[in-house]
Amino acid sequence: MPTNSLLTLVTFLPLAGAVLILFLLRDDNQTSIRNVRYVSLWATIFTFLLSLLVWSNFDPSNPGFQMVEKHSWLGNQINYHVGVDGISVLFVLLTTFLMPGCILASWAVKTRVKEYMIAFLVLETLMIGVFVSLDLLLFYLFFEGGLIPMFLIIGIWGGARRVYASFKFFLYTLLGSVLMLLAMMAMYWSAGTTDIPTLLAHKFPVELQTWLWLAFFASFAVKMPMWPVHTWLPDAHVEAPTAGSVVLAAILLKMGGYGFLRFSLPMFPVASDYFAPLVFGMSVIAIVYTSLVALMQEDMKKLIAYSSVAHMGFVTMGIFTGTVQGIEGGIFQMISHGFISGALFLCVGVVYDRMHTREIAAYGGLVNRMPIYAFTFMVFTLANVGLPGTSGFVGEFLTLAGAFKANTWVAAFATTGVILSAGYALWLYRKVVFGVLEKENLKTIADMNKREMAILAPLIVLTVFFGFYPAPIIDAMDASVTQLIDQYQASLAALESASQLAQAQ
Repeated sequence: MPTNSLLTLVTFLPLAGAVLILFLLRDDNQTSIRNVRYVSLWATIFTFLLSLLVWSNFDPSNPGFQMVEKHSWLGNQINYHVGVDGISVLFVLLTTFLMPGCILASWAVKTRVKEYMIAFLVLETLMIGVFVSLDLLLFYLFFEGGLIPMFLIIGIWGGARRVYASFKFFLYTLLGSVLMLLAMMAMYWSAGTTDIPTLLAHKFPVELQTWLWLAFFASFAVKMPMWPVHTWLPDAHVEAPTAGSVVLAAILLKMGGYGFLRFSLPMFPVASDYFAPLVFGMSVIAIVYTSLVALMQEDMKKLIAYSSVAHMGFVTMGIFTGTVQGIEGGIFQMISHGFISGALFLCVGVVYDRMHTREIAAYGGLVNRMPIYAFTFMVFTLANVGLPGTSGFVGEFLTLAGAFKANTWVAAFATTGVILSAGYALWLYRKVVFGVLEKENLKTIADMNKREMAILAPLIVLTVFFGFYPAPIIDAMDASVTQLIDQYQASLAALESASQLAQAQ
């Protein structure tokens, strides 16, 4: 298959599946609903298989963009321009890998199944589009477009407070992105292009970098989310259906970290260095404060949501250290968190489908009736803590190593988050799984079925495999990260030389 069209196929195949469902399958009888489910599942499976072709054709030693496709789109200035490097290819694979599991996890959805599956397939196209876009306008359209299907997924198929949660999610993320759009317009006026590779080589004036950095930061900080703009996330997670929570935690949050890597650090290096202490402070507060808040939660989903905010604090801290360990650790942490947090929300969905409650107090002693579930939940709980031998340990260790090189106090405070995460994660596991099986309605609860095991088994394998052998992920990103750091440090060195020259004169 020619590689110059591969990324386009991977990006738009889910959308083609959505169009097929929309126009071909119109009835609401059981046969039609079954067909809708299978078309959605196979669309995501074929997309994942195509993404494996992207991986097989990817050259890790090349730090530049590969499999590039460029076509004139809006006049001569704005193009349909896509490609992947060692950073973005990992997020494309993460997205395509998780989506079949999300469809399988939604097998029990009975209301508006057709619309539900269309929303997820459209969302997959938009998420992949964010990671392959090499044009500012194209990136913005994919980035913002993802809000619409997620807004509908939470607002229609969510819990009792779904409308409140969906509007809060939409308004928070939209407000930050409006500032990013203004910054993109300023970048176009300054550089005369919206082409991302060209902008990466463009030297923006120092004064302009500050304002551009702040505008992009407003969008990406909300998306991750960072403290104190994180309050939309627990509400969105609690009200979203299980598959919606998986996508939100495993993929959508990573767009903020990806944005920092693609725009903030390489395009605005001086501003990134200047504001690094601010990011460190916000990251440490997120790690410590939200971990303490997680200890007080009574809802399983809300506890895991606050855990996600804490773990994203490690990511932002690692990225802005400007070190190889910090940045590679931040990327690895995002990939690992995609597996682990997605699996934890799936584990919550398993018991919620049976008992229709997420209250921690409603459970206890599940190991007596659900030994397979107890083992599965244990693996991901320990990975969330960062146990050596799981992928969670690798990401946290690298980010802390990078932070130690940048600022020992930041690393010391952030390390307390590891202790706190053990506190809330093990407390949750003990309350839900261990103890005496006293509640009558739990005495007949069934263990995981084959469909649920098929969803979670690959996640267990990858979580343990990358915990012992992280080389495939690190090797894929190493050349691109090294190039990013070299350019970042060269920009700072040039500014320092210019400043010394000006003082000498």
